[in-house]
Amino acid sequence: MSTQSPHDRIVITGVGLTAPNANGLTDFREALLTGRSGIANMDMRYFGSAPAGLCDFDATKYQKRRDIRNGTRAGSIAIYCAGECLQDAGIALEQLDTTRLGVFLGLTEHGNVETENEIYEISKYEYDTSYWSHHHNPRTVANSPAGEVTVRFGIPGPHYTVGAACAAGNLGLVHGAQQILLGEVDYALAGGISESPRTFGIFAAFNSQNALARHEDPTKASRPFDKNRNGIVISEGGAVFLLERLDHALDRKAKIYGELAGWCYNSDATDAVLPNAERQAQCVRKALEKAGMKPREISIVNTHATGTKAGDEKECTALREVFGDTCPDTYFNNTKSFIGHCMGAAAALELAGNLPAFQDNIVHPTINVDELDEACALPNLVLNTPRKIGKVTAILNNSFGMMGINCVTIVTKYPNA
Repeated sequence: MSTQSPHDRIVITGVGLTAPNANGLTDFREALLTGRSGIANMDMRYFGSAPAGLCDFDATKYQKRRDIRNGTRAGSIAIYCAGECLQDAGIALEQLDTTRLGVFLGLTEHGNVETENEIYEISKYEYDTSYWSHHHNPRTVANSPAGEVTVRFGIPGPHYTVGAACAAGNLGLVHGAQQILLGEVDYALAGGISESPRTFGIFAAFNSQNALARHEDPTKASRPFDKNRNGIVISEGGAVFLLERLDHALDRKAKIYGELAGWCYNSDATDAVLPNAERQAQCVRKALEKAGMKPREISIVNTHATGTKAGDEKECTALREVFGDTCPDTYFNNTKSFIGHCMGAAAALELAGNLPAFQDNIVHPTINVDELDEACALPNLVLNTPRKIGKVTAILNNSFGMMGINCVTIVTKYPNA
């Protein structure tokens, strides 16, 4: 149990999410325990058909149709998740000093979708730029998704986005916690979002790298650790958490999903695309050190594994180096097998999907593993079927991205008993 003052401990008291296979944490957890994939074939202009994960949520719950048209898909996802998070946390904005509420969202990239759309539109008019939308600039500034949340809900506190490739969901969470600990805010809406499947460029780019997943059954296209995996399934989604100090949460009798006990972020500094197992292992170790924990104290490791040959193998090498075979109560799983790679939202959604394990003590599986690649073998790797274990007290969440950015978070059960 932490010896820190409750004033210096950060807890999660709200969750709002949309994923390709569910909306809301309860339905998302059910999908992960029943094997429900959210992947289907998608037709993308210029590129053609490919497996992808698209979300189906009611954007009009928090936005007018005009605002949806004028804003961005990433903004709609962020607004929906933030609204659901605030509702889940029991927070009424009119009762808060909203100058002390911050919005910190991770994302992989932003603006590609909007620029591609504008070029497509002016192509109908012989590329006459007078038809270019005046909404383009606010749509494409990097802080747009977080800014759209503040505009919609009238939040005058600080906001920004964290560009951290596929580690962004974790890093958004970390930034929210850091801003609270620095005293800049009292509450943080933090996590990650993605609108990636709305751009044909990302499909074409991964395809050119021979890293775009294909399968005759799209629900089986995302298959981390499987011997016959062949790449990434591109998906959209979002998960936003409400963070606050433990003493605040206790004072308002909030439900506590877990405590953000440790984190680390570092750089491979070796290659723009190929991962570095040594640096990944270092990141995991330093997160454990910050949390004051030993590897054997982790109950669940949610892997980043995307379904690429090199990426999965390197991560498993790093995990074997840290956890070895001396952690009998540590289990490994993967969420991308259900929802594909949600890019900037990936880590946030994957953490959210595992949080209910603190109550039900079930490790959701990695699905679509017909033949395990021996290079990806890990002790207690949970495959295809959920596994009930004795007690879940700590979750370690891996996220690694292009340009060699790594971010690991550790969330512990509260109270840890």
